[in-house]
Amino acid sequence: MRFVIFAAAFGLVAFHLALIFSGLVPNLVSRPLHLALALPWILLAGAQSRMTRLSGAALAVAGVGACLWVAWSHDALSDQYGFLESPFQMAIAVTLLVVVLEAARRAIGWPLPMVALTALLYGLFGQYIPGEFGHSGTPLRSFLGTLTIAEGGIWGSLTGVSVNVVAIFVIFGAVLNAGEAGQGFMNVASAAAGRLKGGAAKVSVLSSAFFGSISGSASANVASTGAITLPAMTRLGYPKRLAAAVEAVASSGGQIMPPLMGAGAFVMVELTGVSYTSIMAAALLPAVLYFLAVWVGVDAYAARENLSGIDAKDQPSTRDVIITSAFFAVPFTVLLVGMFWSKVTPQYAASLAILTSVLLLFFNTKGLGSWPETRDRIETSALNAARQVSMIAAIIICASIIIGVLSITGLGVKITSLILSGSGGMLWPALLLTALACLILGMEVPTTAAYVICVSVAGPALIQLGLEPLQAHLFVFWFALLSTITPPVCGAVFIAAGMIGENWLKVALTAMTLGFGLYIIPLAMIANPALIRLQSAPTQAFLAAVQIGLGLALISFALIGARAAVLRAGFLFGGLLVIFFPLLL
Repeated sequence: MRFVIFAAAFGLVAFHLALIFSGLVPNLVSRPLHLALALPWILLAGAQSRMTRLSGAALAVAGVGACLWVAWSHDALSDQYGFLESPFQMAIAVTLLVVVLEAARRAIGWPLPMVALTALLYGLFGQYIPGEFGHSGTPLRSFLGTLTIAEGGIWGSLTGVSVNVVAIFVIFGAVLNAGEAGQGFMNVASAAAGRLKGGAAKVSVLSSAFFGSISGSASANVASTGAITLPAMTRLGYPKRLAAAVEAVASSGGQIMPPLMGAGAFVMVELTGVSYTSIMAAALLPAVLYFLAVWVGVDAYAARENLSGIDAKDQPSTRDVIITSAFFAVPFTVLLVGMFWSKVTPQYAASLAILTSVLLLFFNTKGLGSWPETRDRIETSALNAARQVSMIAAIIICASIIIGVLSITGLGVKITSLILSGSGGMLWPALLLTALACLILGMEVPTTAAYVICVSVAGPALIQLGLEPLQAHLFVFWFALLSTITPPVCGAVFIAAGMIGENWLKVALTAMTLGFGLYIIPLAMIANPALIRLQSAPTQAFLAAVQIGLGLALISFALIGARAAVLRAGFLFGGLLVIFFPLLL
């Protein structure tokens, strides 16, 4: 059984790598095969009871069969233009939609599938809704066909991003972390910040930034780096609420730190038409400012609580730092050289970096490792890659149902009009309405899905009110991330609090003071657009970053460092004034 599971994982990884090296493959072949490979991992791998295993097996067989039929029949289906021609094709369409909804439910819970199901019901029966928010109706065969046998709906461009780009970078992160790279991140962070005041917390900030840049998942970040940093902070006498808050806030930053950004960067490429390198450049300075604000907050807490650094005897040796850092530096060098010097696509460069990382799995800090150790690393990397690729596939394909319905029915345009009218045609009220929608939706669905849904309906309104497309998308993406630390649903906080045994609400309140940059920096991007123009206007971008960084430091000191109420108010007002000064000009 172990061999069968590994073979399935290896097959999924090999398929996605082969797509990169094999040239063009029809979308109605690669995308259905992507889902077919992902379904068993979602419907079977996590089954706990006999009933869920049986139902999962039945759904997996039906779903995989339907996907394979679409891939096999892609030539004929491309001539049907999304119109179902027989009862058999209707059955295929219904099967695919049911399986996608159930796969997403098993992968991430009810909220996203319920939103998708509501969208489907609106598409089917919206013609009976009176007034502006009804639609004229779409023939059933055309509606279901557009969603399931054409390059729209579940086989749309978002699924293409999942197949061709996101999967490759997820595999890269899984292979990298199966070896010594994770320890390398920790060692570099410890060497850089361990001896400083509040050193253990600052190590958590740095290591989470490093690790998060490739994992792109707040939860995975907390679980991995937190397993090391939380016990270290507790051992040094850090308050539990602070230790858990530091880990939750630092780990949440992984989703805004290039290159992966929780798959958001690649979805942004598809939705904006902006190149991947341009999005990385635009996202870099805001992400650095976020971690700077966290760092300043940690320093203020360290001064208030008299928190010491890590003892010299617990620090990694210089030799260990150098050797372990090579395990992530070499693959990252291959990735960056491929993207910026050889000018190959990001996914091709990432594929080369994956092959480099696989070779490094054969080595440890002492040299060539034993075969059992290497075998376990290869197996771990394949299994983790398969699980993560499958989960992201479930999220993106389910979200694609919603995007497909918005396109077919025109509901997205109507919601955009509602935002414009509700804001009175003014930008800042529209931004606040969008931020509230992102926060509410982000509490229920993963960040990437919340971003996709919100930007599909609010993005056009913000652009119509004067924002650049990339500005609008980054704003929405940042606010979709708020729910990781904002009650009542704050996933990163729940995990960190559970790992350390502290009340989650105490952790959440501390996390909000440390992670206030999540609330302020997106607004600063609007007030000072130069911040995201690092590629086209680097001098202005750096000047904007210095200005906003100063404002964030003042606000952090107001929230954490200052004792007197008058000082707090002064620092808070001064920080906001510095950040939003361009609006006064």
